[in-house]
Parts: sequence; structure tokens; C-alpha cells
Amino acid sequence: MNAARKPARWQSSDDAIRAVQVAFDVEEAVLEAVRRAAFEENRSTSDQIRALLGLSTASRPKRPRLTVSLAPADYELLAQRYGLAADDRLAIKEQVTLELIRFAETRKSETQV
Repeated sequence: MNAARKPARWQSSDDAIRAVQVAFDVEEAVLEAVRRAAFEENRSTSDQIRALLGLSTASRPKRPRLTVSLAPADYELLAQRYGLAADDRLAIKEQVTLELIRFAETRKSETQV
């Protein structure tokens, strides 16, 4: 699609579309150090690496989120766990979200004791 014919709201994502994700094979100690620093700075590991390299980062996440890859078999297991149809992915996602929230609340109360 020609850039001039793209809707304005899509044009801002041109740089992200051209970006290339790069993976680094490093020792466990390096991985842990970067993850720990990212946690302490309330950053994603990607933003932590960008900061270490002196590259720009967003001042705060646009959409703070957690991600996980789920295979069809995972949806089957989660559907059974929550008593839902395996093809009702939105309902499964909602249940997982609630479980993550409960997890966070439990962790928070455990650290306050």
C-alpha cells in the first residue's frame, strides 16, 4: 500500500513494521542481570537492552502487557481447566487474565506479611 494512501493512524507504525527483532544467545548470568535490571527499572527486557545501548525508549509503555504463546493443545487444556469451549479464545483469555490478577494479589499479600 502506498504511504500517501494509508490512513493517518497507520502511518505512525511504518518504523515498527521495518524494525527487525534481534535475539542474543548469552550466558544465564547475562540474561539474569538484564532481566533483574529491567525489573528494578520497571522496563521490559527489550527497553533495558535499548537503554544499555544508548538507544531511545518510550518514556512509559503504551500498553503494559504480558505475553505468552499458546498452541492449540494449550487452548484445549485451558478450556478444560475453565470449563469453556476450546474455540472460545476470548473467554479463555479473560479467565487467564483473572488468574494472573489473583496471582499478583496473592504475591502482594505474601510480601506484606
